[in-house]
Amino acid sequence: MNAVPADHLNVVDLFAGCGGFTQGFHEFTPHDVDRPPFRVAGAVEMDLAAATTYAANFAAEAGGVRHIFAGDIKDWDPGDVHGDVDVILGGPPCQGFSGLGKEDPGDPRNQLWREYMKVVGRLQPKIFVIENVDRFFISSEYKALTAAAERGDLKDYVLESKRLFASDYGVPQARRRTIVLATHRDLVGLHPDRSPLKHPAPTHLDPKKIDASLFEGTDHLATWVPVSSVFGVKGRPLTPEYPSTTDLPDSRCDLLGKGMPGIFKTSDLHIGRNPTELSLLRYADIPPGGNRHNIYPERSTESWMNHRSGSHDVMGRMYIDRPSVTIRTEFYKPEKGRYLHPWADRPITHYEAALLQGFPEGFLWCGSKTQIARQIGNAVPVGLARVIARQVYDYLRVTGQVAAPPPRREARPPSSARS
Repeated sequence: MNAVPADHLNVVDLFAGCGGFTQGFHEFTPHDVDRPPFRVAGAVEMDLAAATTYAANFAAEAGGVRHIFAGDIKDWDPGDVHGDVDVILGGPPCQGFSGLGKEDPGDPRNQLWREYMKVVGRLQPKIFVIENVDRFFISSEYKALTAAAERGDLKDYVLESKRLFASDYGVPQARRRTIVLATHRDLVGLHPDRSPLKHPAPTHLDPKKIDASLFEGTDHLATWVPVSSVFGVKGRPLTPEYPSTTDLPDSRCDLLGKGMPGIFKTSDLHIGRNPTELSLLRYADIPPGGNRHNIYPERSTESWMNHRSGSHDVMGRMYIDRPSVTIRTEFYKPEKGRYLHPWADRPITHYEAALLQGFPEGFLWCGSKTQIARQIGNAVPVGLARVIARQVYDYLRVTGQVAAPPPRREARPPSSARS
């Protein structure tokens, strides 16, 4: 395996969604390199709106929209990727594993990771990364994946799997995901410790566990980032307390052969809803950190009043001093979870959900309100992806896969004025 320039590591993103994984890899820049090292060489995403969002942000770097495949991965030819691929990323659809669904082991979407593996077999990356829901870790498909690495088609790779908690890496969101890191055995042989790529160590800590005497070695960690990093606090808000519109800007785009709404910036997504008078009264009943149990009986429902067990997040306000709950695809519906603004009487907006996922203000979006919400909720948190990118880069560098960067040019001091 030959070393590549320090600023040119080729990445392919499968089941790419809107590009949260890729954005995190883009945001990582080593301290001694002038530009991000990871570059998009190709991507696959079946959802056209999500693929268009991905193309709006990354197609130019990939060499044009022809390198962003909007369709079924079974129909994609990996031979369309030019050059060697260093890293493959991807989050195969998780509906068949998710605790929110039927958890049907026969769901055909459970099999899509196998299509991911076929691409790995064709492109032979140095490293590949799979992201999925935490329940993937205990699924039959995960067992099949590990078996393939032990004696099957993936025998050239060593797998390391772990559940990561996004809050442990500075993301203001309590999102738990299974992350599978796979290292080509040739790289393992080049590592000083003959070790495969490992998961990143946490950078942040639950404030409840701040006692260093109980958690040795954690005294250098910052505490979890709360949602106040996005919303501010009452009296000093960081986002407008009440959106001025319920509609996206009036614009259209056609990047992948079909027109759709867009292109919008993240900052364009601060759009509200038109709640009924009853909904507004219910929101007003709920105090900071409260939920459906705080709604006055005459405004509640029989099921809400009688259901005292299980999740207490339905019709819940976000805790201002904690990370948010997992941002899902219907975050704009407070009946789906703890998605009420920390103090304003409204659900969170697309803009705020995107910020909680780590997307920058200038990220570009395409699609309807519902399509963009689905893209936001399905994305890998950008901050978590950025930490994984650092881990991947450091491993490639220590195994000699990244050439030493050229020395930085020192800025010349201004010439002295002639006398």
